[in-house]
Amino acid sequence: MKVEEVTEVSTELVEAFARLTPQLSRSSPPPGEQELERIVQSDATRLLVAKVEGVIVGSLTLALYWIPTGLRAWIEDVVVDESVRGQGIGAALNQEALKVARDQGARTVDLTSRPSREAANRLYQRLGFKQRETNVYRYSFDR
Repeated sequence: MKVEEVTEVSTELVEAFARLTPQLSRSSPPPGEQELERIVQSDATRLLVAKVEGVIVGSLTLALYWIPTGLRAWIEDVVVDESVRGQGIGAALNQEALKVARDQGARTVDLTSRPSREAANRLYQRLGFKQRETNVYRYSFDR
């Protein structure tokens, strides 16, 4: 297994997201080539993928952003293909994201995970993430 940062959008990448996104969210359509291009070209995001035998089997997006108290990082949209879960791919993606964030000078790395995602929550705790006592609020724009 190999984890790498995506530097260019390919047909393979678009097809991988068409397969992986429904495993992550039932309400969001998979990103197309243009959306993936925006993510890959953005200075604020790093798109990491995990490959097994050359096939993309997982992904993670790391957002890096400056605020008055320093550089922060946020992990979003972690997904591992259900056919290879439990093989350390999620851990490898997160460890690489933590390395990138540290190398960039981030002070903290945050993420959220639904309580129902028990395996994911155990993974984050094993990796050293601490659950915070906070309220997360979301404002949604109707589309």
